[in-house]
Amino acid sequence: MKTNTILLFFLLLVLGCSKQPKLHLKELPNTSLKATAFSELPEIQKIDFQKVVDNFIYDCQSAKAQKLYSDLCQKAKETQSAQEFILQNFQAYRIYGKDNRAEGLLTGYFEPEIDASLQKDEYYQYPLYTTPKDLIEVDLSSIYPNLKHYRLRGRIEGNKLVPYYTRAEIKRSDINSSVICYCKSKIDRYFLEVQGSGKVLLDDNSTFYVGYDNQNGHKYKSIGKYLVKNGEISQQDISLQSIRAWLEAHPQRVDEVLNKNRAMVFFSKRSRGATGALGLELRAKSSVAVDSKYIPLGSMLYLSSNFNTQKIDKFVFAQDVGGAIKGALRVDYFLGSGEDALNIAGTLKSPLRLWIILPKEKRFMNE
Repeated sequence: MKTNTILLFFLLLVLGCSKQPKLHLKELPNTSLKATAFSELPEIQKIDFQKVVDNFIYDCQSAKAQKLYSDLCQKAKETQSAQEFILQNFQAYRIYGKDNRAEGLLTGYFEPEIDASLQKDEYYQYPLYTTPKDLIEVDLSSIYPNLKHYRLRGRIEGNKLVPYYTRAEIKRSDINSSVICYCKSKIDRYFLEVQGSGKVLLDDNSTFYVGYDNQNGHKYKSIGKYLVKNGEISQQDISLQSIRAWLEAHPQRVDEVLNKNRAMVFFSKRSRGATGALGLELRAKSSVAVDSKYIPLGSMLYLSSNFNTQKIDKFVFAQDVGGAIKGALRVDYFLGSGEDALNIAGTLKSPLRLWIILPKEKRFMNE
C-alpha cells in the first residue's frame, strides 16, 4: 500500500509539474499539442453545432479532409444530433508554437474586386499574368522526404537552374506568360496578390474570377513592415487601409515599396468565387488559411481571439494557405467579399489561441 501511495504521489508530481505539450502528429512532428476537454474551449456553450457539422460535411468534399477524418465524413451525414456527433467522436488538442508559446496571431483576408480590361490602353496598363511556361517547379520530397512541404522554383539559364525573376525583374522582362487582363491600378493588383483571389470587373461590364495558381519562388516580404521600419507609418497605425492610403499619397515611391516584396503571384481564371488550396470555394467566417507545414489542410480547428470589443470563438476549417502565414499559431480568417469584409480584414490583427479537432482514435498520434 505504501509503495502504491509513493508511486501515485510521484505520478501526480510529474504530471502536475510538466507544462510541456506531449503530443505530435506523425505527419507534422514539429507541431506541439496538448489534449483539451471540449468544456474548456472558450464560449463552447454558444456554438451552433448544426452549422459546424454542415461545414464539416462541406470540408469533407476534399480528399485531404477525407484522409484525415475517414469514416467520420460519412457519419456526419447520418447523425441525428450535431452536438453529440462532435463531442463524442472528436478530441480537441491545444496547439503550441515555438518554445511552447501558447498565443499566436489572427489576421483577416477577403475577396477583392479589381477594375480591368482585356485590352491594354492608357487606363489599363498593369498585366495580371498566368503561370509562366518557363517557370520550373522542383519537388524534392522523392529525394529528401523531410522537404515534402517545400517547392524549389526557378528557370533554366544555359544548363543551370537559377532563381526566377523577381517582381522588379518581371516588370522589365518579357516573360513567357499569357496575360489574363490589364488592371487599372498596380496597387489594386498588388493587394489582389496578397489576398490570393478576387473578382475582375471588366470595362465592358462583364466579370470573372481569378485565383492563385503559382508564384515566382521568392520569399514573401511584408511592405507594411518596410514602411514601419522606415518611419512612414507607425506600428499602431499599420493596416491594409493605411498602407493603401500611403501608396496612393506617394505615387513616385509605389514601385520602390512594392518591389521590396520580391515575390509575385500568378493567377488563373476561375468559374467561381474565392477558392482555397483545397479546391473548395471559401466560406466567409468558416474558412481559414494556415501554414500547412504545421496544420494539415482539411483539418477542423477551434480559434479564440478578441477583435476590438468583439470576441471570436468558433470552429473553422483549414482550407487555404498564404505566403505570409508562417508557423503553427498563425491563422488568416476569411471574411468574404464587400466593403464590410474589406474594413474588418484590413485591421484585424489579434492575439490567437488555437485548437485542432481530431478523431478520438490516436492511431496516428505519437505520445
